[in-house]
Amino acid sequence: MRRPIEVRNAHFPGRAPIDSYGNGGFRFAGMSHRGSLLLLPSGIYGWDVEEGQALDAGLFARLFDEVEPIEFVLVGTGADIRPLPAPLRTAFRARGMNSDPMSTGAAVRTYNIMLAEERRVAAAVIAV
Repeated sequence: MRRPIEVRNAHFPGRAPIDSYGNGGFRFAGMSHRGSLLLLPSGIYGWDVEEGQALDAGLFARLFDEVEPIEFVLVGTGADIRPLPAPLRTAFRARGMNSDPMSTGAAVRTYNIMLAEERRVAAAVIAV
């Protein structure tokens, strides 16, 4: 008897630079992922957010639950820069995190540099 296909939440258990982005997804660690990503100290996770969607603190719950301290949060808001809503900026500040919205491409490039420098960085990048 055939087993049904098991769909699991996307998760890569480690840190890795992003090799490329575009066409609705990302490539990293020899793999590809369609959709948005959370790049955290505990790993890389699929993130159910689309370009143009309203951003609120609830979407960042996994990031806020991280055990390892995060100093910088880069938010790749898609093809264009969008300001973060004031309540979200407040939620980041309340946890001692500096947030910086930028286009997804800029966020990917900045994340890769900060990761190579072994900075306490996380990123939330919306697929373009």
